[in-house]
Amino acid sequence: MQVLQHSSILLQLIRGSSLILRRFSLPISNNQNHSQPSKPLFPFPRKYDYDESQLLHYLTKGLLHEARSILHSSPCGNLHSRVVHWTSLLTFYAKHGYIEEARNLFDIMPHRNIVTYNAMLSAYLQSGMLQQGQMFFYDMPVRNVVSWTAMLSGLADAGRIDDARKVFDEMPERNVVSWNSMVVGLIRNGDLDEARKVFDDAPFKNVVSWNAMIEGYVENGGMDEARVLFDQMGCRNVISWTSMISGYCRVGDVDEGFRLFWIMPEKNVVSWTAMIGGFTWNGFYREALLLFLQMVTNSNVKANGETFVSLVYACAGLGFPCAGKQLHAQMIANRWELDDYDGRLGRSLVRMYSVCGLMESARSVFEGCLKNWDDQSFNSMINGYVQSGQLEKAQELFDMVPIRNKIASTCMISGYLSVGQVLKACNLFDDMPDSDKDSVAWTSMIYGYVQNELIAEAISLFTKMMAQGVSPINSTYAVLFGAVGSVAYLDLGRQLHAMQLKTIYEYEYDVYLENSLISMYAKCGEIEDAYRIFSNMTCRDKVSWNSTIMGLSDHGRTFEALKMYETMVEFGVYPDAVTFLGVLTACAHAGFVDKGLGLFSIMVNDYALQPGLEHYVSIINLLGRAGRVRDAEEFVLRLPVEPNHAIWGALIGVCGLSKTHADVARRAATRLLELDPLNAPGHVTLCNIYAANDKHLEEISLRREMRMKGVRKAPGCSWILVKGRVHVFSSGDRLDPQGEDMLLQI
Repeated sequence: MQVLQHSSILLQLIRGSSLILRRFSLPISNNQNHSQPSKPLFPFPRKYDYDESQLLHYLTKGLLHEARSILHSSPCGNLHSRVVHWTSLLTFYAKHGYIEEARNLFDIMPHRNIVTYNAMLSAYLQSGMLQQGQMFFYDMPVRNVVSWTAMLSGLADAGRIDDARKVFDEMPERNVVSWNSMVVGLIRNGDLDEARKVFDDAPFKNVVSWNAMIEGYVENGGMDEARVLFDQMGCRNVISWTSMISGYCRVGDVDEGFRLFWIMPEKNVVSWTAMIGGFTWNGFYREALLLFLQMVTNSNVKANGETFVSLVYACAGLGFPCAGKQLHAQMIANRWELDDYDGRLGRSLVRMYSVCGLMESARSVFEGCLKNWDDQSFNSMINGYVQSGQLEKAQELFDMVPIRNKIASTCMISGYLSVGQVLKACNLFDDMPDSDKDSVAWTSMIYGYVQNELIAEAISLFTKMMAQGVSPINSTYAVLFGAVGSVAYLDLGRQLHAMQLKTIYEYEYDVYLENSLISMYAKCGEIEDAYRIFSNMTCRDKVSWNSTIMGLSDHGRTFEALKMYETMVEFGVYPDAVTFLGVLTACAHAGFVDKGLGLFSIMVNDYALQPGLEHYVSIINLLGRAGRVRDAEEFVLRLPVEPNHAIWGALIGVCGLSKTHADVARRAATRLLELDPLNAPGHVTLCNIYAANDKHLEEISLRREMRMKGVRKAPGCSWILVKGRVHVFSSGDRLDPQGEDMLLQI
């Protein structure tokens, strides 16, 4: 995909834009709903001297004799011009919802022509009064192709496609509009194949004919068929190009959509907006904003409401609240919010502010027009509060939802689980209707259990999910694979993997799922299986490479870990901090000091990555395991950050019990205990060093100090999972009464 370049998004994002709040779409339906206004929308521009307001009054009251008198009092003149004026008046009444008045005017008109009859017929049909329109059609003394086409379109709009087809077949003559109306009617009613037959049979076609058929294929995802027609068109207009661009973006082929956009000879606001929206809805947020900048700087096109909606969602996707605020500011300055007839602009702002964590701004927009908000707005607000940790406000809003929906409930469940309130989450989940407990809701609960280290409960809930007949999704398995890896329960991991292969019938490649499998097998000791999964992946991301490198490193496969790092770079995948942690750990295990230091230098100097605590610890381990403890101490003293207890603890750890490095260990322990006076491992390590160096008085003194401080080293523990239950054994524990039974079950 060609990437648009621009130096600054935030400075030029709004400049030159004049947004009109009107929703962009390419509809194939022209249905209109008319309502009876409470007050007339007149006066009319008048050609004659009589009072047309008085005429409307008489027509509304049913005083037809008085109304007829007004018509008869009109000045004598050309009969044709008077009929034209009366017909236009009838059309104007109907357009503004005065259908009964229009019919009364029709009835009292001294003279009429075919145009008058067609105007009255259209008034009925466009106002949804199909039965009256059909009766009027058959009572017409004469009909022309316009009459027949209007009746055909009215029936098709009402979903009566068989009756529409009958009218089409009975038409004494047809023109291109008739053929187009039949094609469009069939498409609207879902009969694309029959529409294509009518299109092919049409003796004459215009650009509207081709666009209607192309749009039909686009709306139904038939881009191959649409492309064939598009390539066959002799004369394309901007609608033809825009339909194809929208279609390709809709099916996810943004590259082809952008290619067509780039070569189209003429672009209007709809074309630009279709491409900007295509980028946004496919996750190419940066490209959407850059394309908008190109629109406002290199063309005379002004944005419309749909452009604005796409841009706000793009700002949300990128986490650009400043740009989103600029868009909102221009909306306020131009009073565009007054024209937000469908609420989409408001909803986009609520989502943008919520995603960016600006909940006060989101709440301000949300409360600005509560009556227009739907579930999507409530869901955005609730999720925003949950993500920002404001559970009380999320609950307050959740209680305001007129009818609770599964998305809002799932957000609240995730919020409670994220802060450890498992019981509240369980109660809310249990209160949800069974119909709302879909795969996402169950997966959220399972993930929450895993978050709270309730591994056995998570597996039990998965079993219950399957028993309820709810099919797991890829993310369900990914969460469970991660949980299994954390407790290194290989047998269960293999069972889940086999179940995943059997239950996910429609294969859809999921790199996240594959990555979780790599991690699970690596943590369970099956590095060969992890590597096999990595090798068979059709698409890898940085996590795939990092998981495999880390797995190889943890299993002592240093040469393979380093080779994979080199291959990763050759493939153009830039390493990150996790990558370097993996290769540094591998070098530490193998004693490759020079290689490790070289990689650390590459990380800092070539990739400009800021080392983290774990990287410093890796270098300490790298030097210490090679016997270069004093070099490790010098490395710590030269750190650009103040060493914390983890750094000093790592340095103590590499000193071991050697007499040679006792002074280094003592200095490190002193600094560690200054930072953390109750650090048990530091005390114990220093005691052991004193004992190994025959400094028993210092050892006894330090142990006495530990007793006075109440410092105790936490005992090590092991665990075993039997029949879905985790049993933990700590050092010094007496054997569990059921221990023998558990051992027999293994």
